[in-house]
Amino acid sequence: MYKKVSTDLNFVGREREVLEFWKENDIFRKSIDERADGETYTFYDGPPTANGKPHIGHVLTRVIKDMIPRYRTMKGYKVLRKAGWDTHGLPVELEVEKKLGLDGKEQIEEYGLEPFINECKESVWKYKGMWEDFSGIVGFWADMDDPYVTYNNDFIESEWWALKKIWDDGLLYKGHKIVPYCPRCGTPLSSHEVAQGYKDVKEKSAIAKFKVKNTENEYILAWTTTPWTLPSNVALCVNPEEYYVKVRCGEDIYILAEALAESVLKAEFEVLDRKLGKEIENTEYEPLFDFVKPAKKAYYVVCDSYVTLTDGTGIVHIAPAFGEDDAKVGRKYDLPFVQLVDSKGEMTKETSWPGMFCKDADKEIFKDLESRGLLFAALPFEHSYPFCWRCDTPLIYYARDTWFIKMTEVRDRLIRNNNTINWIPESIGKGRFGDWLENVQDWGISRDRYWGTPLNIWECECGHRHSIGSIEELRSMSDNCPEDIELHRPYIDAVTIKCPECGKQMKRVKEVIDCWFDSGAMPFAQWHYPFENEEIFNDNFPADFISEAVDQTRGWFYSLLAISTLIFDKAPYKNVIVLGHVQDENGQKMSKSKGNAVDPIDALNEFGADAIRWYFYSNSAPWLPNRFHKDAVVEGQRKFMGTLWNTYAFFVLYANIDEFDPTKYTLDTKSLAPMDKWLLSRLNTVVKTVDSYLSEYKITETTRVLDEFVDELSNWYVRRSRTRFWLKDMPQSKINAYMTLYTALVTIAKTAAPMIPFMAEEIYRNLVCSVDETAPISVHLCDFPAYDESFVDSELEKKMDEVL
Repeated sequence: MYKKVSTDLNFVGREREVLEFWKENDIFRKSIDERADGETYTFYDGPPTANGKPHIGHVLTRVIKDMIPRYRTMKGYKVLRKAGWDTHGLPVELEVEKKLGLDGKEQIEEYGLEPFINECKESVWKYKGMWEDFSGIVGFWADMDDPYVTYNNDFIESEWWALKKIWDDGLLYKGHKIVPYCPRCGTPLSSHEVAQGYKDVKEKSAIAKFKVKNTENEYILAWTTTPWTLPSNVALCVNPEEYYVKVRCGEDIYILAEALAESVLKAEFEVLDRKLGKEIENTEYEPLFDFVKPAKKAYYVVCDSYVTLTDGTGIVHIAPAFGEDDAKVGRKYDLPFVQLVDSKGEMTKETSWPGMFCKDADKEIFKDLESRGLLFAALPFEHSYPFCWRCDTPLIYYARDTWFIKMTEVRDRLIRNNNTINWIPESIGKGRFGDWLENVQDWGISRDRYWGTPLNIWECECGHRHSIGSIEELRSMSDNCPEDIELHRPYIDAVTIKCPECGKQMKRVKEVIDCWFDSGAMPFAQWHYPFENEEIFNDNFPADFISEAVDQTRGWFYSLLAISTLIFDKAPYKNVIVLGHVQDENGQKMSKSKGNAVDPIDALNEFGADAIRWYFYSNSAPWLPNRFHKDAVVEGQRKFMGTLWNTYAFFVLYANIDEFDPTKYTLDTKSLAPMDKWLLSRLNTVVKTVDSYLSEYKITETTRVLDEFVDELSNWYVRRSRTRFWLKDMPQSKINAYMTLYTALVTIAKTAAPMIPFMAEEIYRNLVCSVDETAPISVHLCDFPAYDESFVDSELEKKMDEVL
């Protein structure tokens, strides 16, 4: 009959047996093939990077991303679930630099670009096996035999097609702009990358004394939070519509905003004059430093309304090389461009501190100004400052020639498309993400690096530029493109094309692109669209469902929407579940340095996948932080899984004693006891409710319904019906009790299968497959239970609630 059931609640060993069964019988593949004629339901898997180890947060994303496709598959949909790997970008380069003992771009180029690229390609797969094992243990089903890989030629060619379309639409351009820049990596970052790396830091701002020209002791007090930019100062800016005062304070005379005079000076002063900002425009002053002599007029007061009186002195120093507002004012007044910090973030040889990292130079600049009586105050302050999210270096805002996608041009389309998406929770889609789109910036797409998708722009000496959209187009315009060209540096750098304007040879620009473009292009690039697989792409675009952590609002969620809006003018996903971060039991962020990080493999080996899955589903709404700790996991395992398992064990024990075979009996609905009728009514109500909740992506609500039912099944139905299982022989009352409990257990196994796939498989295979050779061999090949209204008695359920 049935296999004996141990009441031991350590499920790890049994889960490994289920994994082996799935593997031997190719259950995942069968689950797709058997629904080949079903309606398509598309899930996109945000690609992880396989050169880093999975952490406990990846368990959360894996189990959410697995559960919904399992449910939809059981509902009869064809859900392909193609896995993918994010393989380009700085994380890979930094890993290889560390391995080879290199530090920075100069040493990479000395080492050799081709061997470095080969090392990058190899490094990508460092932890691939670990990721695949981890995904298997969690029960995450995805096609890992035929994944999309962002470094493959086919994937890159599809990106080139998209970039050419963006170019043809006039939305890809090169601009000399102030960009957030990582001096360690030697490359600009996009605004959505910057948003991921802010830290609260304590620094010192400076109020410097700029001596008014042709005076003895008259100074303009200007404020800056970046003292290292003072050597590059070329102007001072005031608000034209605010009042400024000239005051005598002690032996000196100062000019500053009237509204801030008392808070800045903190001493008695005499007002000598009062004027609007526009009245002191063009006032000249002596530079703080004379490292360079500007080619254009400099060192005078300019006006702009961006200057506020909320802090500082109401006067800001202008260095057009290091700030967007500064650059705007610089263009307005045709100010000179002085940049005394190099691309490594180091002070240049013209300064007194050559080779010193710019932010480290703050202290030396303070000392220098103080020694010459030009430092009014050094004020400590704490603020949120951007760091490189890849290498943790402080970013600087730096003037560079950078390639941009004109996202500001499509802002209204982005917002319109976002409004078609079902965000869970809505507050993130309309708030955090919606606000981001309202203030969207042009996407700085280029990276001055090596391991990435090469930007597909060729330039000629004559100034002509051409965007290549395919390998075929490249070959048709080139005399030296190899037949087996690899679309990576340095190989692609050697390929030239003939200029259609002047006939000379055009060279590719040196930049690669933001790896977020890779991941955002995956809806079409994973299929090598439009070069092939047009039908399969059209069937699977847009996605019905995606899910990632909340930090992806400015990462993958954005890059997907941005590219889809640019290319297809529609949202690339219909439903998105935003996930909160996983914290320790005290609500602290997990990190190795704190010693509070949980190794996911250790946790899975200790508790089993189903217990951790159930914890993440039931603990809180998916978008809220999860405090992961042993007691919480064990409690959920005991309360729901333990109760269900023990109820199942009770049935098997007595069914084996009585040799009860459910295939030889039928449920006599006319002779059912009230308890049987109530349980079957409740069962069908639960099926209907769970089906409704899962179709609406209500995960935590689903667990509460299942939890409550399993508790009632065990602690009410079985306890009240126990004596019926002890009756002699096999009277109808006993048959009805067996059939009712059997029906409930099998139905709940199917209903809960997307959430606890291992236990549901174990229960189903023992209860069904061991007595019915015609049944599907796996619960995951079954249809989701159907709601049978004929069993539902709402009045009986209501009365039983009162009894309970």
